[in-house]
Amino acid sequence: MTNALTQHTFPVLEMTCAACAVSVESMLKATKGVKAASVNYANQTALVDYDNSIAKAEDLQNAVRSIGYDLIIDTVDPESIHEKATQSHYEKVKTNTVWSIILSVPVMIIGMFFMNMPNGNYISMVLAAPVVFYFGRDFFINAWKQARHGKANMDTLVALSIGIAYSFSVFNTFFAEFWTSRGLEAHVYFEAASVVVAFILLGKLLEEKAKSNTSSAMKKLMGLQPKTLVVLVDGIEQELPIASVKVGNIVLVRPGEKIPVDGVVTTGSSFVDESMISGNRLPLKKCG
Repeated sequence: MTNALTQHTFPVLEMTCAACAVSVESMLKATKGVKAASVNYANQTALVDYDNSIAKAEDLQNAVRSIGYDLIIDTVDPESIHEKATQSHYEKVKTNTVWSIILSVPVMIIGMFFMNMPNGNYISMVLAAPVVFYFGRDFFINAWKQARHGKANMDTLVALSIGIAYSFSVFNTFFAEFWTSRGLEAHVYFEAASVVVAFILLGKLLEEKAKSNTSSAMKKLMGLQPKTLVVLVDGIEQELPIASVKVGNIVLVRPGEKIPVDGVVTTGSSFVDESMISGNRLPLKKCG
């Protein structure tokens, strides 16, 4: 009895750095039934070889979700779901970034220019709280999910830094005498915690915008590809969807038509525009 080995590419959501791709890949490889897995951070996908008699797509998805990411297993239109999820994530990051900056500005001003302002520490504490624990909550959530599996990524570093800075500042606000009785200054770092969150979210926003522009350009390029092609079967022309073409099929391309797939010219000759591939404006002659 042979194993039903399946190879499939799944879109991955929520990856923010190369370490995220490593974490997703290691979790997939550790899933029972998975023979091999490779995660590409650049195009946000995972190529998985798995025995579908042991592991199901849902098992792969649950493994990835357990460390704070997500895997799209829809087989009907995964690209559409990926696009909607990416757009939703972009809007979420945009909202969090804008509000984090708005709340961080007064905290930064108080921390840098009005350190001795009456009740300044309490004002900063109140303004920084939603930035750290609401708009920056994903850092803590993802760090906890990573920690449960003995892993760490950028979210772990951010969660530790802003969490410690804010907690230490709260302690110094309410128990300043602990330090002053020892001849030390009770410093607070609310502005550091909130500004770190704001700047990292801003970086993520710019990254998501850049990925969105790249994805849009790639879709426009892919849109130039024909949707159907003509295959010769026993000398009879059959029009098929481009996804149905198989290795060994004889594809008929008439003068003026676009080349739908890669192949070798068997009969005939013509000039082919390869400018999209090579950049050469002059059509090149191809013959069988």
